[in-house]
Amino acid sequence: MSIPFKVIERGQPGVAGGGTKKYYATGITTGETNIEALTTRIEKISTVSGADVRAVLYALVDVATDELAEGRIVRLGDLGSMRVSISSHGHDTPEEVTAHSVKNQKVLFTPGSKIKNMLKTLGFYKAPTP
Repeated sequence: MSIPFKVIERGQPGVAGGGTKKYYATGITTGETNIEALTTRIEKISTVSGADVRAVLYALVDVATDELAEGRIVRLGDLGSMRVSISSHGHDTPEEVTAHSVKNQKVLFTPGSKIKNMLKTLGFYKAPTP
C-alpha cells in the first residue's frame, strides 16, 4: 500500500521572516472511514452481526473513557494502547505544584505490533500537482 504526499515549503521555526526555506513532503489523506464502514467490513469477515459489532465498539469507547479518566493505560492488543498525558506550568518548589498547575491534557496513542509492522512496509508516491 502507498500513501500520497505533496510538497510544501516551510521556513525555519523561530526565525523572523522564516529564515532559509526548504521543501518537505507532507502526507495527503485520501478520505476517512467511519464506524459504520468499519462495522460492515468486520461483519463480512466474521460471524458477528453488525449490530453486535457496533454495540461492542460503542461500549469500548465508553469503557476506555472511564479507564483513561482513572489514570489507567488502555491496552488494545495488536491495535495499541492509549494513556492520558499532562503538561503543567513550572514552579520553583515542589510545594507550589498543585492540580491547578496542569495546563493541558491529551490522550497519547502508541501503536501495537501490527500497526508498527504496517508502517515498516508503507510506500509513498508524489501526488500529481493540480
